[in-house]
Parts: sequence; structure tokens; C-alpha cells
Amino acid sequence: MKEKLTCYIIEDEHLAQEILEEYIRKVPFLELKGAYESPLEAAAHLKADQPDLLFLDINMPDLDGLSFIPMLNPKPMIILTTAYDQYALKAYELEVRDYLLKPFTFERFYKAVLRLYQEQGSRAAPSKKEERVEAKPEQEHIFLKVGHRIQKVATRDILFVEGMKDYLRIHTTQEKLLTLLSFAKLEELLPAQEFARVHRSFLVAIDKIDHIEKNRIQIADQLIPISDTYAEAFYKMLKGFQ
Repeated sequence: MKEKLTCYIIEDEHLAQEILEEYIRKVPFLELKGAYESPLEAAAHLKADQPDLLFLDINMPDLDGLSFIPMLNPKPMIILTTAYDQYALKAYELEVRDYLLKPFTFERFYKAVLRLYQEQGSRAAPSKKEERVEAKPEQEHIFLKVGHRIQKVATRDILFVEGMKDYLRIHTTQEKLLTLLSFAKLEELLPAQEFARVHRSFLVAIDKIDHIEKNRIQIADQLIPISDTYAEAFYKMLKGFQ
């Protein structure tokens, strides 16, 4: 695992910048490399240093944070820090990693950076061919774009996912959600050890399986087929739970 995540702050409010600096100092795996009051002031330093993480305010006088993000190359992981919640959808589209609403507590800050630190460590860890797919850090929920809103979905509530041409239908214990997302992208978000692709059109939650008979999975009142393409990897994954 990488020892530290290097980070920058771009924040035009002095008090907010000081709070972020204090929070960063408390976290042993974060290293602050620079703090600036505007994107224009920070741009050259970001390109030269290529930090891992950027704490970015949205409303700034010269150039707002959301307009600055597409200009970043390479782009670090970004956590937005703002007093306004109406930019959440745009942040999602720009693949921002987290969205901290001011005033946020140290606990909320720490949860955000810890998740990113664990994800980086998981990617860096060497894989072993004989081992089952390496578990991701525990992920209690994901955020999905559903219509014109971003919906928080608890992973423990997902029963299975059904492909619907350009959409995915997420079947949960409470409801069904349609989201414009690919299976590949959804699998990146979900804990790999808890979900398995069993068909071109289906992904299932392992712990929600009632039984399997004749290459068909029973989950709640739904029978889900297991295709030849995914059968070998799926059954091999199940052996890891025995």
C-alpha cells in the first residue's frame, strides 16, 4: 500500500483552507504539498507535482472548480468542498470522488479520505492467480444516477441486476431502479467478493441466492439463468465460500 497520498487544496476562503490543513495534518497517510486560493494560481504546480488528491472548492472568483476539472491533465482524485448541494449531479458526471458539504466534520472528512486510501492500496496490491478475486474494502453503499437525481443505494439491499439494452435495472429489497450504466462500470463500484456476473444480462448478489438448480439461480421470486460464458468462473467463486 502506498505510504501517503499527496494532496493539494484550492480554496479561496481562508478559514475553510485552515480547517482543511488542520484535518490533513491529523491524518498520517495524507501529505499536503500545496494550498492555493484559485485554480489559476495552482495550475502549474499541479501539472508539475501530479498529486494524488485535490480538495477543490467550487465557487471561486476567477475560475470555478467545476470548470477547472476538465482542464486537469493528468487528473488527480478530486474531493469537492462546498457549501452548496445543487452541484452534486454535475460532480457525479465529472467523476468526482466525494462531495463534502460545508461545514463538514473531521469524521466525515476522514471517512472520505480513508476510502480513497484503501482503494489505492487495493489497486497496488499484487494479485495471485490461485486466489479468489481479491476483496475490495467494505463498501456499504454506492451512488447511482437515476433519472435526474443521484440515488444512494445500500449494497446489502441489492438482490440482482438486469440488463435492459442501454440501461440496467437494479432490483433491491425495496424497489427497482433504472440507471444508464454499463455492467463493467457497475462492477467497479460493487464489492467484487459479494456480487457475480452469471449471464450477459444478469449480475447477482451472492448472499441473496436461495438455491441453484439446473443452471438457474433462485433469488426471491426470480429465476436467473447461468450462461456457459460465466458458469465456470461463477462456480469457482462459489467454492471459495464453502
